[in-house]
Amino acid sequence: MNPVVGLDVAKGESQVQAFLDKKQPYKKGFKVAHTLEGLASLLDFIREVENVSGGRPPIVLESTGHYHTPVVQYFEDRGYLLIIVNPLISYRAKSSSLRKVKTDVIDARHLCELYYKEDLEPYKQRGIQLLNLRNLTRQHENITGLFVQTKLQFQAILDQVFPEYRGVFGDLHSYVSLLTLQTFPTSQKILDTGEEKVAKKIKELCKSRSQKWADSQAEKLMAAAVQNPFQKNLYHSLTLSLDMYINMLLEYKKHLSKLEDEIDALAKGIEECKVIQSIPGIGEKIAATIISEIGEIDRFNHPKKLVAFAGIDPSVFESGTFKGTLNRITKRGSSRLRHALYIAVKCAIRDCRKKKTTDEIIPRNKRLREFYDKKREEGKPFKVAVIACANKFLHWIYALLKSKSTFQDLA
Repeated sequence: MNPVVGLDVAKGESQVQAFLDKKQPYKKGFKVAHTLEGLASLLDFIREVENVSGGRPPIVLESTGHYHTPVVQYFEDRGYLLIIVNPLISYRAKSSSLRKVKTDVIDARHLCELYYKEDLEPYKQRGIQLLNLRNLTRQHENITGLFVQTKLQFQAILDQVFPEYRGVFGDLHSYVSLLTLQTFPTSQKILDTGEEKVAKKIKELCKSRSQKWADSQAEKLMAAAVQNPFQKNLYHSLTLSLDMYINMLLEYKKHLSKLEDEIDALAKGIEECKVIQSIPGIGEKIAATIISEIGEIDRFNHPKKLVAFAGIDPSVFESGTFKGTLNRITKRGSSRLRHALYIAVKCAIRDCRKKKTTDEIIPRNKRLREFYDKKREEGKPFKVAVIACANKFLHWIYALLKSKSTFQDLA
């Protein structure tokens, strides 16, 4: 017999269905909770299937974000073979039926049937270091998104309270700028305080700068207060919102700084990060994101599989004598990896000065820039040329990680 157990995973529970062999379901399906008690009962059922069939059944389940992780960890520790199916593959298998039925029971049965139809690859456990790095880089990306949104909301309130404040500090969102604005949120408060006391407060907030710099900033702030069209604040709600957004920005900056320190410390201990940083255009943050999303390079036995994982492989549409010419990329892989590659390519092909003392301009990555220029000369649009460069980047990364060698910019 060739037994299998299918799990349709949902939030906090899974629908279970077992097959002893092809077209031989075992008992009726049932649900188990993702608790120690529920998973223990599922383990007892799997052992029962094992005794009846005479073989240890693999466990087939869909990739469902983070909902399947407790099941994977529990059975991985007990030595069971796990097969995590891409939802696109399971959806395609379900669509082959003429009947339009969608229930958890049917989905669990489909996963078992898919096991007998398809040549599914077993789940490969990933290293703790790379998983930690992936979690940190993804969290950094999420908080960065919230930080950007808060910046926009903060600026909208600032435009209604103190628009002239924008030109006082070089970086509107720096610590000293935010703390100064929190202390003096309105023109009236600045003018009532006086330039000398304002300069003293700025020096307290930024002890690393000179008193002369603090006096200069205080002078700018006083001039901005005089020019501010909102001399009196009629709406207390606006200053309250401004204070709230400043506190949020300060907290986000603190969290991002902590995450960046953790990412840097973790990436320094991962050899793969150092390997791909040898490619001009890839810095520490981008290298950490790329490696954390790719994972172990042994998961891919060909560079084209890595390209497909990134979702930058071209889609193909042919039917009879028709062949599609406008073939977009599939975008079916890791969106974070695609975004990191896009940034890396733009950095690599960008021109920069060879030395600050000369006007000689060279690209950061000469080989990639030559390839980019070639594609542009062929008439390719900017984004098409960039995607072609990202494809080449992945081939280089694959070769370097497989051979554990460094990149040589020979062009």
